[in-house]
Amino acid sequence: MFQQKTCPLLISFILVNTAIPAALDVVLKQEPPMGQMREGQRMLVDDGSCPPGQIKEVIGGNHVKVGGTKDIERTRR
Repeated sequence: MFQQKTCPLLISFILVNTAIPAALDVVLKQEPPMGQMREGQRMLVDDGSCPPGQIKEVIGGNHVKVGGTKDIERTRR
């Protein structure tokens, strides 16, 4: 009896928690300037450099060339 009530609740909880972060993503028109993103921070950028239907994900680094303390460069996927 307990499992029959909690299973739908658990499934809906998982679906809501995976859908909300995706819906809250903000798409930028250009990449932020170097040094403006935190290490590991992810941003979506639609600057026209990707084919139609695709979007660029930029992951912030912490490189010494822009005032950081490590050799972690910004990556683009």
